[in-house]
Amino acid sequence: MAKRNGTARIKPQGRGPGDEPVLARLRRHLEFLGLTQTLAELDAQLAWATRERPGATALLEHILGAEAAHKLEQRITRRIDTSGLAERKTLEAFDWAFQPGLDKALVLELARLDFVHRHENLVITGANGTGKSHLLKAFGLRACEQGIPMRYARCVDLLDDLHAGLADGTYARRLKSWARPELLIIDDVGLGQVKKRADEPTAAHTLYNLIDRRHDRVSTAVTSNIALSDWGRYLGDATLTAAILDRLAMHAIRIDIDGPSWRQHVAKTRAIDRGPAA
Repeated sequence: MAKRNGTARIKPQGRGPGDEPVLARLRRHLEFLGLTQTLAELDAQLAWATRERPGATALLEHILGAEAAHKLEQRITRRIDTSGLAERKTLEAFDWAFQPGLDKALVLELARLDFVHRHENLVITGANGTGKSHLLKAFGLRACEQGIPMRYARCVDLLDDLHAGLADGTYARRLKSWARPELLIIDDVGLGQVKKRADEPTAAHTLYNLIDRRHDRVSTAVTSNIALSDWGRYLGDATLTAAILDRLAMHAIRIDIDGPSWRQHVAKTRAIDRGPAA
């Protein structure tokens, strides 16, 4: 209590910064800054600091390093979730011994994704089950890890999406969206039925518009279960297909996997394991 002009005055009793426990203030700061991982692991981090007794610089690096690693993992997960890549295939899980004719050194070199930075295309052909999709999905996963904008789609699904844009007036927006990524993976050309309605452009026309926009600007990686010479019949227009291949495949990095089918191998192995009774 203080006196002023002979009158008693009561000092306000509001809480100051020092009245709040340090740990509570620290949690509030972390929440305000959005450092959610550090906030969730604060007790463990404090226990580590008490046990290890690091210097101030080492303590900050340890805590902020863990927070940065967590945020990076979140970003990678978001890129994968929005890329269309449903399966997280890795090169580490690829059975190289099953495809001895495949040039492993070349594949590992391509997995560095330098071809994406050079705006080169990649075309992998071969029969069903030879590992084409596995390789490109692994490349797509690495693109997400490296922060390279990437989208993945099966050929029929990509074409269906663009055809849907013709019906609802969003074709231009959809085409622009598919043309934008630094790496576009088009899987399984030749697998599945493409639309062939008389009142709509052919699949070849739709795919040509996309490939032409991406030509020499960004990279497109494709797998095909059929020979390139059969694309014209599959896409519905031999002339436009020739233009697609001219832009996409004629100067692309080419891999042809001439080997057995992994899926058939697994099916036969399971049948043998079940025995004659099955």
